[in-house]
Amino acid sequence: MKKYKFGLIAIFCSFFAGSLEARDQIKIVGSSTVFPYATVVAERFGKTGFKTPVIESTGTGGGAKLFCAGVGTSHPDITNASRAMKSKEKALCKKNGVNEIIEITVGNDGITLAFSRKAKAVNFTKAHLWKALAKEVAVGGSLKPNPYKNWSDIDPSLPSYPIKIMVPPGTSGTRDAWNSLVMKKGIDKASKAAGAKYKALREDGAAIEVGENDSLIIQKLIQDPQMFGFFGFSYFLAAKDKLQAASIDGGQPSLSSIQDYSYAVARPLFFYVKKAHIGVIPGLHEFIKEFTSKKAIGDTGYLTDIGLVPLDSGKYSVSRNNALSKTPMM
Repeated sequence: MKKYKFGLIAIFCSFFAGSLEARDQIKIVGSSTVFPYATVVAERFGKTGFKTPVIESTGTGGGAKLFCAGVGTSHPDITNASRAMKSKEKALCKKNGVNEIIEITVGNDGITLAFSRKAKAVNFTKAHLWKALAKEVAVGGSLKPNPYKNWSDIDPSLPSYPIKIMVPPGTSGTRDAWNSLVMKKGIDKASKAAGAKYKALREDGAAIEVGENDSLIIQKLIQDPQMFGFFGFSYFLAAKDKLQAASIDGGQPSLSSIQDYSYAVARPLFFYVKKAHIGVIPGLHEFIKEFTSKKAIGDTGYLTDIGLVPLDSGKYSVSRNNALSKTPMM
């Protein structure tokens, strides 16, 4: 019986090692916000003698599911994330044997609520935005389906045209961050007391859920001057000749306001690595070193040219140390 058990273990280990060695190209999934940064790093990395990593934009939540499904060549090595990994995602990883995960913070981002340059500038509060998107609001002390049709119904100082906001899907890290930074803080006391769910979106056409395609959102914003949509800062910078950013609580997204977190919707960006794959998947350690190098994510790094907002020196040192020491968070 003991020989039989040890035989099975040996076969399993041999199969697992062979399976990992069968892949010579890094596989990355996850956030659409981190996607353009990872792509630039991957393209540069592919010129250093290693194969260019394959990157799939699945959204943060979708990436976590794929990443946490297991260890081996059929599973990704890295997942990008526009918010920190959730407890339930960590539990899924643990359940499936993904036990040592390295968390690396690569920079900062500001979720940008953008709209056409053909429209007049606008300043929203978080309360305005919650009322625009909420499924139910308190009216006379009880919850009612959202009654606001035009922005001016919420506040006379806002535009008189219909409320239309494109939002990412529920698997999106940007959607999660928006819920935490805007919806949760914007809900009014009466609606909260009446039992309104701060992140439940209206379903009457004012909140328009779109896929993990920020470029498509930009195209629609350009076509419709009355439409709003939110996404990462880098996508806004790429289209700033045609789009403008709405002010939120009086602040505009910029490199400085995002880095010092004075912008109301600033957030960190991450990627997560399976420690078990380092040293087995060719180039994985070298890719991590490149992505966390000062020449990539430092104050004058090449990723700042496309909108990545650098970490302050203290946070950068912690992130770089985690990358080089391969220190797992779990």
